[in-house]
Amino acid sequence: MLTMESPIQYVKGVGEKRAQLFQRLGIATVGDLLTHYPRQYEDWTIITRLSEVVPDTPCCIKARALAKPTEHLIRKGLSLYRFHASDGSGVMQVTLFNNKYTAARIEAGQEYLFFGTVSGSFRRPEMSSPLIEPAQTGARIRPIYPLTEGLTSRYIEKTVATALLALDQQLDADALPPELRQQYGLCTRRYALENIHFPADQQALSTARNRLVFEELLTLQLGLLRLKGRGKAQNAARLTEDYTAEFCSLLPFTMTGAQQRAAADCLRDMQGETPMNRLLQGDVGSGKTAVAACVAFCAIRGGYQCAMMAPTEILAEQHYHSLSRLFELHGGITVGLLTGSMKKSEKDKVLCGVRDGTIQLVVGTHALLSDTVQFASLGLVITDEQHRFGVRQRAILAGKGQDPHLLVMSATPIPRTLALMIYGDLDISILNELPPGRTPISTYAIGTDKRERAYGYIKKHLDEGRQAYIVCSLVEEGETDLVSAEAYAEKLAKGPFSQYTLGLLHGKMKARDKEQVMRDFSENRVSILVATTVVEVGVDVPNAVLMVIENAERFGLAQLHQLRGRVGRGQYASSCILISDAQNPEARHRLKVMCDTTDGFKIADEDLKQRGPGDFFGDRQHGLPELKIADLLCDTSPLRAAQEAARSLYQQDPSLSSPAHRLLSQSVRDLFDRVGENGLN
Repeated sequence: MLTMESPIQYVKGVGEKRAQLFQRLGIATVGDLLTHYPRQYEDWTIITRLSEVVPDTPCCIKARALAKPTEHLIRKGLSLYRFHASDGSGVMQVTLFNNKYTAARIEAGQEYLFFGTVSGSFRRPEMSSPLIEPAQTGARIRPIYPLTEGLTSRYIEKTVATALLALDQQLDADALPPELRQQYGLCTRRYALENIHFPADQQALSTARNRLVFEELLTLQLGLLRLKGRGKAQNAARLTEDYTAEFCSLLPFTMTGAQQRAAADCLRDMQGETPMNRLLQGDVGSGKTAVAACVAFCAIRGGYQCAMMAPTEILAEQHYHSLSRLFELHGGITVGLLTGSMKKSEKDKVLCGVRDGTIQLVVGTHALLSDTVQFASLGLVITDEQHRFGVRQRAILAGKGQDPHLLVMSATPIPRTLALMIYGDLDISILNELPPGRTPISTYAIGTDKRERAYGYIKKHLDEGRQAYIVCSLVEEGETDLVSAEAYAEKLAKGPFSQYTLGLLHGKMKARDKEQVMRDFSENRVSILVATTVVEVGVDVPNAVLMVIENAERFGLAQLHQLRGRVGRGQYASSCILISDAQNPEARHRLKVMCDTTDGFKIADEDLKQRGPGDFFGDRQHGLPELKIADLLCDTSPLRAAQEAARSLYQQDPSLSSPAHRLLSQSVRDLFDRVGENGLN
């Protein structure tokens, strides 16, 4: 008997060879097949008259064949079959290429549905290679599936129909209890699966999709709530006093209202019954580090150690230096640095200090995840640029203490809907104010023909004592038209900027060399820093006022915004110059967005629209399962309903252990199994 867990090869008509083709689409079981949803539909129920067709637009024509097709041999192996059909308002010529089977089915005087594009003139319309069905059986909405070579949409359609018929009563098993379906006006699982693949009409399709979207989002939210619930142990590092005012007295500036609110959120969490689990999200330059420093200060003054993890050595080193300077003003707080490139003797000294508690704050990279790192009393874990780390990496570091507080930070603006999905296991604080004195960054997009003028603009600012970044895509020359950082730096040093000091920074350099270049740039011994995107995060030079990006069309919106955020960090007016000759409409639109706004959240929305949620983070380290039918851009209403339902269900039955929730619990497990190590396991 066929079940949802049955291998796809056991569906009638599939077999081992075709099963291998289905595997390419990620379809291994019958259940996988039924959740391989159509990417679009052809509506054969909407009939267009020949006299009303719009040229080059797909449509369905209901017409009578005036004669059987005639064969025309073009050359060996290639035959054309032609015939004429009329719908009463006109006559069109139908051409079939090498399709003897379809041609043989056409009978003179019979009515057919022709789905395709009409070309030719108004008087002599033509349709080439249309899909053809008998008029009495073909008028329906037909699914179009994502494909791989060797499988047609029509074959997948036929296989789905066979599977649905074979499963029969098993389709009545429903993960959503009847009362939940009634509360949210949802159809049964059987109805949803039958009508998502073979909708009776547009209303049935909408009803089916709404049910499946809700179920997928509900399953995701329940999984995230369960993940969040795992962190809801007793607060082992509970703070009893508020040290925020003491911390603020150390600062040479006053925190913004948004910073103060975020810090208060964190302190309230750390004084609560359960450990803090919070995401601190803010645009470039919004002052997340100051909030993190405040939270770390409070934890350390409360008697606990803090670990801060950054994705790159440059960023870790910057945090180490800035926090060391700040905490030196308040004696007794020792800060350590731990990165992969440090000498063993240096590492051993830091490891010893962390282990015996003399180092109260350790800043580092992935090196902090090593088994050799042991804490005396870890009470707070902070991760920066959170999208670079997975849920599992967070958990490894947190596991080095007894349920420590967790603060994760992201300078990559994320649309709030997506943030709620990705960080559903965290509470969210958003920094939506820039500190006073931050000057707006003017952005210009220019062609390569204006590059010399841009050089002049750079020289003007260098002569005033300011500094500039020039960002390229590559490190070495290759078989590409992109500018190589090394070759370009040499060209600039010998050419237009021969009177200035240039530095070069890229990812292939040794950590010590990178650190030296950055130190030289920070201390203004280097006027121009030619770099790859290694400067995207973690470089803070207030005297740098120009960001020039070569081949700007090759970068995504989020990356362009991050690069632009390296300037405008001091008191001087700053500019970003995007150099590109791209004529591609999407690329031109990206550059226009950059010129029109500096709001990172607006840019993130545009980025999400262009790339979609599946590719928003590229390396998919965020731990979000791939959604098969829900659309995070459009399905905001079902998302809100699913979140409401998930919270209610979780309060009633946190482990989903009741018989009514058995199938829903399995759905949660199945969904998160797709993410591998970043899932719930």
